[in-house]
Amino acid sequence: MASNLLKFHAQPIQNFHPLFHFNLTKLPSSTSSLCFIGSTQQLNNLYLSVSFTKPTKFNFLPLQCSLSSPTPPTTKEDAISQAKLSLLTTLEKPLNNPKLVGRLKKLKQPRFRVEIPVVDDSSSALSQLALDIFANMPIKRKGPKIKILLLWPNQSLTQAAQKAFESKSSNPIIENFDISSISDDEDIRMVNSGDVVVFMAPEVSRLSVMEAIADTLYPKPVVIFNPKWGFDEESSFGKLSGFVGSFEVVYSFMGLEVKGILSKRNGVMFKCVRNGVLSGEKWYVFVEEDGELKVVSRFKTRPSIEEVENVLYNLMAINSPITKSAKFLKDLVSNVRGQK
Repeated sequence: MASNLLKFHAQPIQNFHPLFHFNLTKLPSSTSSLCFIGSTQQLNNLYLSVSFTKPTKFNFLPLQCSLSSPTPPTTKEDAISQAKLSLLTTLEKPLNNPKLVGRLKKLKQPRFRVEIPVVDDSSSALSQLALDIFANMPIKRKGPKIKILLLWPNQSLTQAAQKAFESKSSNPIIENFDISSISDDEDIRMVNSGDVVVFMAPEVSRLSVMEAIADTLYPKPVVIFNPKWGFDEESSFGKLSGFVGSFEVVYSFMGLEVKGILSKRNGVMFKCVRNGVLSGEKWYVFVEEDGELKVVSRFKTRPSIEEVENVLYNLMAINSPITKSAKFLKDLVSNVRGQK
């Protein structure tokens, strides 16, 4: 089999355990198969480069997010299919709810978030991803066609998206705008023509404009798609942290790797909303064992880097010969001192 070279965008985990080293990495979406860390590794400040001759394969259920257990994607196509299904089923309910005249209680604005990490963030790759997700998204609604506005962070991405969608007829209607060109209230009101607004690959510098747009669109749904910032950065956004935190994740997955002195594990952190039901959907941490991914932990809310680190550390520590020896020595000392 020909050798492959993947480049994973890495989000380093600060490690407090001297016997283990952790990396939290985003899985690629531009490869035909989502393969995990191989044997040869090179790490720099931004990327974890991985080369391997034989992809690691895991046994999975079918690609849908099943009712009994979550099913991480194994290919780019699986990830797109899962994310598209999660988003469209989540959007159908608010898009089909009639406006209630005279309602005293203010309705909560539907705000959703989708994360499909990409290895290639070029204009052509991101516009193709948008095309794969939103073109001909089969959202069911009585009445006129649904209009989705995609707001891009700069002019080059907007133009690439416009070119991609020009050659593709779409239902719903898709329009692409450059959010960097929005400078006043009049520009913000212009985007109110959409039934759904999606912030594509948004940047931290545009958060204030995004909040103003979301407020203007109320009660229409808004979506954050593949934000440029990491989850661990959001606590530093000040007043805007609350705005970012108001978006509920409907689909996300991220690659995990934990290395001990004598062993290494690969895995996934994953969430997939099923049938449009947001409440109760958990975050799952999977770890490779005997060629399969098995659930090792569940979280009701999105886990912090430290929480994921502790799960992986504890898992590695249980099976580590060094840790077992350390535990034995500790027990021996305790026995000698009469403390056990």
